[in-house]
Amino acid sequence: MEQTNLLEVHNLKKYFAVDTDFWGRPTAWLKAVDDISFGIRKGETLGLVGESGCGKSTTGRTIIHLYKPTAGKILFNGKIIDSKDPGKQLRREMQMIFQDPYASLNPRMTVGDILGEPLDIHGLAAGAERTERIVELLRLVGLNPGYISRFPHEFSGGQRQRIGIARALAVDPSFIICDEPISALDVSIQAQVVNLLEHLQEAMQLTYLFIAHDLAMVKHISNRVAVMYLGKIVEIAASHELYRRPQHPYTQALLSAIAIPDPLVEAKRERILLTGDVPNPITPPSGCRFRTRCRYAVKTCSEQEPTLVDLGSGHLTACHVVHR
Repeated sequence: MEQTNLLEVHNLKKYFAVDTDFWGRPTAWLKAVDDISFGIRKGETLGLVGESGCGKSTTGRTIIHLYKPTAGKILFNGKIIDSKDPGKQLRREMQMIFQDPYASLNPRMTVGDILGEPLDIHGLAAGAERTERIVELLRLVGLNPGYISRFPHEFSGGQRQRIGIARALAVDPSFIICDEPISALDVSIQAQVVNLLEHLQEAMQLTYLFIAHDLAMVKHISNRVAVMYLGKIVEIAASHELYRRPQHPYTQALLSAIAIPDPLVEAKRERILLTGDVPNPITPPSGCRFRTRCRYAVKTCSEQEPTLVDLGSGHLTACHVVHR
């Protein structure tokens, strides 16, 4: 695997105006993504995990410019993405698989039209060649080419997600953002979709940002994992390292919630229960944003915001207590 970063995110911010004054000027902001930085190497999968509302999906949508960044830089293949005009080529190189496969597919379009639309927009194929490409995409994701004239409502949830994957692959991208692609599916189907994504990654040399709640599945598919809390990344490490030796108190609490299939081990291990609710992202706590729920919080945690520090071998953690 190449060690070159395909994607680099520097000090990315995405704020949403939630209140305005009499003249329509914003007076309060929801800080969904607040000054995060990370890179994704060519051919790897970076898992992005955290509680609902922490900013995971907003991060993905901002990277691909479905949301315009409030601040920060995004580099793809070493080139800065122009937030005003990302360009058609970028749209080809970066694609997204959405969480809800039914909501993301136009119910009035057939599968052939859904998969053919990206080809039409980018002028990649027409006529018989277009049809051949659509058939090839259906086979690639394990669907019968005879489904080309069917509508989304005629498919199961797993089949619809396969159509969403095929649509993302239609323009031959190199980077795909998987925005919780399995959370809306039955457990029996989730493994099939993840196995399909892994097969496609190996066959087509794809790079993934895999956003998910399922920590066990993230461990399975990811090379590295980034943990997010209230708009901030608090820990990044290789998957095996993070799950074996989590450093940040929030990561430790998340991993303690994963069920272990051995009842003897499950009965003996410590379960870390977080107290209180997630703070308001409009008025986040001073210093460390996790301090209001952290059992190790000290005075410094309220006074200074921790930064990501490398503990060795690329294991980065943002915690005053860990760094002492």
